[in-house]
Amino acid sequence: MEILYWRDPRKTGVLAGSVLLLLVSLSRFSVLSVTAHVALAVLSVTISVRAYRSLLQALQKKDEGHPFKSYLEFEVALTPEQMSSYIEKLQLYLNISLVELRRLFLVQDLLDSIKFAVLMWLLTYLGAVFNGLTLLILAVVTMFTLPVVYEKYQTQIDHCLGMVKTNVQLILAKIKSKVPGARTKNE
Repeated sequence: MEILYWRDPRKTGVLAGSVLLLLVSLSRFSVLSVTAHVALAVLSVTISVRAYRSLLQALQKKDEGHPFKSYLEFEVALTPEQMSSYIEKLQLYLNISLVELRRLFLVQDLLDSIKFAVLMWLLTYLGAVFNGLTLLILAVVTMFTLPVVYEKYQTQIDHCLGMVKTNVQLILAKIKSKVPGARTKNE
């Protein structure tokens, strides 16, 4: 969360810039091409560093070892316990999503299903205007800007959101009273 709030601008800038560069590259070129170019860029840097350090060691007659020794000794494999934990979390989220989708598609609550249908209808228009990568780029930009803006203008935003929430609740109450078969969750 510290990265999203720009507590360390250098780390946040590098992360946001590289993610946006990757997404823009993916919107222009194939995944295979972007992967190959990123791998070539990383290899050119690491090979250059290794050759430079080897040359320095040869000229100074020192043996400082491999320049990436600490990274080579770093453990990158996942333990069976970690894998099991990740699979359990994935299974939990998948089951929750499936139960909710079943509830919406089989019209357990008419109003919720109508809201879902309206959302899907709006998404058809959104999908006609933007492709998935464009939406992902917008999401990343929003992710790195919205927390800072909210932190700075929290009182004004909370006031406006409170007014919107009140109006939406009033409209939903009117709709529920007019739609036959729409029951509140308590009934």
